[in-house]
Amino acid sequence: MLRRNLITGTAAAGALGATALALPAQAAPKPRRVQTGLDRLVADRFATLTGQKVGVVSNPTGVDADYRHLVDLIHESGRVNLVAAFGPEHGFRGSAQAGGSEGTGIDARTGITVYDAYGASQAKWEELMTRAGVETVVFDIQDVGVRFYTYIWTMYTSMVAAARLGLRYVVLDRPNPIGGRAYGPMMTPEFTSGVGLKEIIQQHGMTVGELARFFNAEFLPAEAGRQVELEVVACKHWKRDMFAADTDVPWVMPSPNMPTPDTALTYPGTGLFEGVASISEGRGTTRPFELVGGLATDFDYHWSDRLNARDLPGVRFREAYFVPTIAGHHPPLLNKLCAGVEVKVTDRAAYDPIRTAVAMLVEARKYPAFAWRADSYDPVRPYWVDKLTGSSRLRTMIDAGADVDDVVGAWSQELADFERRRRPYLLY
Repeated sequence: MLRRNLITGTAAAGALGATALALPAQAAPKPRRVQTGLDRLVADRFATLTGQKVGVVSNPTGVDADYRHLVDLIHESGRVNLVAAFGPEHGFRGSAQAGGSEGTGIDARTGITVYDAYGASQAKWEELMTRAGVETVVFDIQDVGVRFYTYIWTMYTSMVAAARLGLRYVVLDRPNPIGGRAYGPMMTPEFTSGVGLKEIIQQHGMTVGELARFFNAEFLPAEAGRQVELEVVACKHWKRDMFAADTDVPWVMPSPNMPTPDTALTYPGTGLFEGVASISEGRGTTRPFELVGGLATDFDYHWSDRLNARDLPGVRFREAYFVPTIAGHHPPLLNKLCAGVEVKVTDRAAYDPIRTAVAMLVEARKYPAFAWRADSYDPVRPYWVDKLTGSSRLRTMIDAGADVDDVVGAWSQELADFERRRRPYLLY
């Protein structure tokens, strides 16, 4: 009798399920159509570039809505005198890992010379631009909205060189995939480096076009002696509250460990774990910067439990185990079982990646194995996390036992000042 009731109940549930499935499905809202600067350039048949010898600063992200690359489009159009391309970190075609490049060579598809510009100083940029005979420099790279992601500094140094040479500079703008809000601490002059050359906030909340306008007015007059002749081909239909998932702009990996927009969302915070010697930020996994952990002999499930107990807005933490297959900044962790957390963003609008990462650091600091990464090449400023955050403040406060609100509150005034300072240069 019991079995017959169970079977009858199962059948009834199946019937209900079938009825539910038969109801009209709610279609997911379609992402909004956003045109990038490149889309608009193509629609205008490259008019702004005709009559000039053009050099392009780009990487695999410089594609239009049909995934066609800017350099290939220019070459095929026959309307633009394309004389060179310049490759940033990871290379023009994107084959190199972090801290690497592809070298100088001839591009197989177009036959143009691609110059290795990763880490190039302003003097080196001037040399490359002069050698190539460039009159107009075009920048088209998808940024991810974080000060220590190096492409914006490739743009900055090339802008300075172009200004000194009297060249024109055109930025093909792209949406900021993590939106237009600013968060985090300010870079200080004492801690500038290749992951932060000038004084901007850690998560700047600007597009590359807006940053170019900011750089041109705020920094170039002092560094180059004048502003560069700048043109920004702005996006259409993008708004500051939009994330990558709210648009249909193609996502191409900006670097080998930035596979998805979800990665970009957590990166402003979990990128700070590059500054922790004992903890991997998940390079060589399918979820870099979402998986974070140290040796399973040193870290455990209490980390995720303590973080979830904090009830941070817009995020939950899953106890996670993984094996890094890329050494990155943590060679001792290569191919070793690591224990830690997976960062699961539940509400993009409420989530603050940097505040979340501060909480992660505060809790990780309680483990005896926790150690900041120190680099011997810079004995005056040895701690990498100081270069990432812009000063020694975050590190010293956490070491002294400060909790999250104290650490985050320490940069509230400089963040407010930056938001006021950037306002005249915003386009959206």
